[in-house]
Amino acid sequence: MKTFLILGGLVLAAFSSLPAEETPGGPQQSNSSSSSQNPIDKIVFARLNQLNIQPARVCSDAVFVRRAYLDIIGTLPKGTEAEAFEMDVSPHKRAALIDRLLERDEFADYWAMKWSDLLRVKAEFPINLWPNAAQAYHRWIRAGIKDNEPYDRFARQLLTASGSNFRVPPVNFYRALQNKEPRAIAQAVALTFMGTRAEKWPAGQLDGMAAFFSEIGYKPTAEWKEEIVLFDMAKTTNRLAQAAAFPDGAPVRLSPERDPREVFADWLIDPKNPWFTQNIANRVWSWLLGRGIIQEPDDFRADNPPSDPQLLALLEKELIDSHYDLKRLFRLILNSKTYQLSSVPAAATPEAAAHFASYPLRRLEAEVLIDALDQITGTSENYSSAIPEPYTFIPGDVRSIALPDGSIGSAFLDMFGRPPRDTGLESERNNRPTADQRLHLLNSSHVQNKIEQSHMIQNLMQSNRTTRQMAAAMYMVILSRLPTEDELKITEGYFQSGSVNKRQAAVDVAWALINSAEFLYRH
Repeated sequence: MKTFLILGGLVLAAFSSLPAEETPGGPQQSNSSSSSQNPIDKIVFARLNQLNIQPARVCSDAVFVRRAYLDIIGTLPKGTEAEAFEMDVSPHKRAALIDRLLERDEFADYWAMKWSDLLRVKAEFPINLWPNAAQAYHRWIRAGIKDNEPYDRFARQLLTASGSNFRVPPVNFYRALQNKEPRAIAQAVALTFMGTRAEKWPAGQLDGMAAFFSEIGYKPTAEWKEEIVLFDMAKTTNRLAQAAAFPDGAPVRLSPERDPREVFADWLIDPKNPWFTQNIANRVWSWLLGRGIIQEPDDFRADNPPSDPQLLALLEKELIDSHYDLKRLFRLILNSKTYQLSSVPAAATPEAAAHFASYPLRRLEAEVLIDALDQITGTSENYSSAIPEPYTFIPGDVRSIALPDGSIGSAFLDMFGRPPRDTGLESERNNRPTADQRLHLLNSSHVQNKIEQSHMIQNLMQSNRTTRQMAAAMYMVILSRLPTEDELKITEGYFQSGSVNKRQAAVDVAWALINSAEFLYRH
């Protein structure tokens, strides 16, 4: 408690409410919406102007480099990376950084984690994929992201694959459902690929879609935990009484020789079908901008319209024109001024937030937060699983965003809101801060030991840096920016106060910065 009281001023100085965009991180960017050639900006700023909503300023370079790393690869920039970006005078450095990050291995790790949440990649109860299948499924998802597989092809494989859940990973889409009745499968498909909650549909509409999934069979093998997922032609005589019909109401006559899943998949991924393309466009926007054009991003319905239909239509067209190249959509959004606006709003109203007048504050996900702590301190985590099998062994250097199975975790991940992966709903992840989380960061031996053992602290103690240089180095490593003059004065004063030795002062400063909102939040 003594350290907290002494350093209270430092915590407030590090992040009193929001980052001071005009000070750290280099020159302020222009905020003229008319200078942007990005089609997203033309739509967003025209809409804001129509509603008489003032957009925020464009964020500083220091804010942008941290935001881009966290949003694109779920990884904090190293101090050297942040410093190099902020020193770069190229007018195109933001676009160049985006291109580099989209090609890094961590991009595949982070977005495989996101998709694993939606696709329920989890070995144990209640999903029960078992470790071998869960890891095969995760590898397949990650490979698709790394290779930038077109999204329509990715979705079609998930819907139509047959074979062993160990050897044909996408069949685990069906294995990962708690209820394998046709209606339940239809609801999962609608949620994942159409962003709609089909349990609220009229019974006839749901039954019509369920008919496409009424002939899926499951067959065990001699290998332990292996299961074959297949089109079971023996079930064609037991089709649901309700004739097959697409969700838009169009009836269809199913051939006994053709897997009905293929018929549905062909309808789903057709560019003329607005559900499929609008859903993934809205999800990507929500993942990068903190909220969907349709909010919640998995709650498409007639009485929940998009806040900006023209913007959603643009993203839909971009996906279709690019043949469902998701990286191209990422690049378009990330290079927009809309994405690069400051998190300090010019108009703090719900209407401004709904029309993306500023970047929304969001707490780091559990996996990203613990990886950031480990990166700063040079430490690692111990993970465990309730299933005592050799497949669950995780080497110490594996990062949380790269964990292949939702059953493998830690007390930290559970406390900080990692989703259980039981339902495929976006809302399963809980990023709301709690008292237990704050106390853990402030007082736990887990976090304190990481800081005490930090390579950063050890390196600073072995260097001949002045206290001012030490403070600058810690701010760059932890917050990805240089300290302001006021922050330097507070930090230097604490180092020179004599109340603690130099090493303990460095530990205390690192502790204060890690407990600041500037570190704990995307901004």
